[in-house]
Formats: sequence, C-alpha cells, structure tokens
Amino acid sequence: MTYNLYIGDRTFSSWSLRGWLMLEKFGLPYRAHMVGLYSGTMQEDLAHLAPAKTVPAMQTAQGHVLTDSLAMAETLTENHPDAGLYPTDPAARALARSITAEMHSGFHGLRGACPMMLGFCWDGFTPTQAVKDDLQRIEELWHLARARHGVNDPWLFGDYSLADAFYAPVAMRITAYNLQVSDQSRAYVDTHLNDPAFLAWRKAALEEVHDPFPYQQPSLDKRPWPGDEN
Repeated sequence: MTYNLYIGDRTFSSWSLRGWLMLEKFGLPYRAHMVGLYSGTMQEDLAHLAPAKTVPAMQTAQGHVLTDSLAMAETLTENHPDAGLYPTDPAARALARSITAEMHSGFHGLRGACPMMLGFCWDGFTPTQAVKDDLQRIEELWHLARARHGVNDPWLFGDYSLADAFYAPVAMRITAYNLQVSDQSRAYVDTHLNDPAFLAWRKAALEEVHDPFPYQQPSLDKRPWPGDEN
C-alpha cells in the first residue's frame, strides 16, 4: 500500500511538513510529489486530485484522495492500527487526539504572525499579545502531555506520535522567531530540531530557490539557523 503525497515548498509549507512526517516517521510507504505552491502552479498540479486545492494532499493505493492533514491522519490510523501513530493507552490517546485537533484548528495568532521559515532565523521579532496567548496555551498542552504520559521521554507521549508531527512546525516557528518559552519547552523544540527526519527535510529545503522570496520581514535582521553558525 503505497501512498502518493503532494507537498509544497519545504522551506515554508508547515502543513506539508506535517503530512510528510505522518508517513516518514512511521515507516509508511509513500512517493512524494512537489507542488508549485509559491510558483503559481498548485491548482494545475492538483487538478487530477479533485477536490484537493491545497497541500498536503494524499492519494491512497485505491485512488482515494485526502485533502486535509487531519483527514490524512485519521485515515492512516485506520489503515495502520499497529504503526503507533497514536498512543495505545486510552487516556494518552484521547489527549493526543485532542491536542492534535487543537493544533489543526487553532493558534491563528502564531501561525499568522510567524510563517514557518527554515532557511534562517529572524532577529528582533516582537510577538503580539495573540502570539503570546497562543504560546501560553501551547506550552500548557505540552507540559500536560509530558507530565501525564512522557515525563522521562523526549516526545510528548513517550514514543513519537501524530501529536509530535502536528506540533513540529510550532517548534520551527519558535526557533525562527526566537520566541521565549520555558526550559522544558525549549528542550522539546530542540528534540524536533535534532530529529533525523526533520534534518533530512531541512536539507532538501535548503536546495530550494524562491524568487520572489515569500514572507519578507524588512524590519528584521537575519541570523543563522541553529547549527549553521560555522
């Protein structure tokens, strides 16, 4: 059962990163296809996948099309019950599903003000109150998950789960905009930054060329991404 996954530019497409991690981190077979998200060819590239209009999109071996990351997550969970996409413990599973869904539907202040950026970091960003409120809620959820189910482990629920896949771009936003979080949250962010799957994704992202460059921040200076200093 090989999936066809359609993703946008790796440097900026946070939802594409989530979709890719769902397959890559759990060893599920897939073929990745690039879509012209910023080059303007996305609708043409997705024309054969109606009703897909955005990335990520996924096509199953049977030809069924999933046009939303949460729908993808639930379908993969159904198709691969032993892959460990969600925790097996009922309480952990309920919390993991809840915080995954909250990430999917919420945190618009953070997502709007801090587009994902993997090429370098911005220096001098001042978070709005909406960004601060989102970060506070995110940290509450992370701390709750770790306290109940992953206290001695690097991921939220011990083993890597879909919750971690959905919050991976949050870790990238915290890094790119130097957002202030607790030491515990920073350690979780660092776990994402050092994850081999993410490192492979970012390596491919650095090979992309963007002209014009999306999400310019003319009032901010640039600084190297962690690990790129030398």
